Amino acid sequence: MKKGKRMVKRTKKYFYPAAIFIAATLCTAVPAAGGAGLSENVHHSAGQKAAAALLAEPAAPNGGRGSRVQPAEDSASRSRVAIIIDDFGNGMKGTEEMFALPVKFTVAVMPFLPTSVKDATRAHEQGLDVLVHLPMEPRQGKPEWLGPGAVLTRMSDAEVRKSVEAALDNVPFAIGINNHMGSRVTGDERVMGIILAVCKERGLFFVDSHTNYRSVAGKMAQEMGLPPVENHIFLDDVHTSGHVAKQMRLVQERALDQKYCVTIGHVGIQGKETAAGIRSGIAELKDSVEFVGISELVKDQWKWNSSLTLP
Repeated sequence: MKKGKRMVKRTKKYFYPAAIFIAATLCTAVPAAGGAGLSENVHHSAGQKAAAALLAEPAAPNGGRGSRVQPAEDSASRSRVAIIIDDFGNGMKGTEEMFALPVKFTVAVMPFLPTSVKDATRAHEQGLDVLVHLPMEPRQGKPEWLGPGAVLTRMSDAEVRKSVEAALDNVPFAIGINNHMGSRVTGDERVMGIILAVCKERGLFFVDSHTNYRSVAGKMAQEMGLPPVENHIFLDDVHTSGHVAKQMRLVQERALDQKYCVTIGHVGIQGKETAAGIRSGIAELKDSVEFVGISELVKDQWKWNSSLTLP
């Protein structure tokens, strides 16, 4: 869809200011290792099993899930929309407004930030899917803009693996990964191969945020037996609630044409505006589409079931 693609292409306008804000306040919060800030967490097999179990069984409801379930009478025939909200983990503006949305969405949490664990836990308790919003090197901009735990192309294979595993260990209840920035990394077969290998080992999947039209993530995911999940439309490339509501109409068009749509918005400096636009869009779309978590879409669209594999 040409309009959707133009929106994705303009994502640079959003990411860099938000990344600068994160880096300015938190880049020193985690000690550097191998060229990027890394947690001292180690790889835990129990954590792998827990993540796979989350995909196999829905989280227990706890005050949030029931209020987000749409009428079931025609859900089987409805087109599906998976909204992913990026940049949780730093107490950014719009956090409360997003958690108050009346439909299912997916919470993408940046690792090693002050509220990373809190936001992921809260999402899980409300029956929402959690992704690790993994900082990954872009083609333009300074790596330090990314925040702690970034994956860089200059890293060795071991360093890339250590970064990915540490991020997954830091964000509880994660069922997959999506990229924060990352236009350089998603075009690098060596680095993406390691990221996807870790996903496969842990029974997770990767969502390509689609910041790079030359991304190899989808092709490589298919070759490795993982679902080729990617973002179709950025909601808040322009930071007004009116524009976000307009983008939600594009989401509706694509979902009705293609039976599903993955779309991304953000908490952050203009997070409240984004939340308001999404809420407005939900009111318009709720009778024509079903809002689902990303795991539900992946299971249904690609018939994918999580399973652990030995490295």
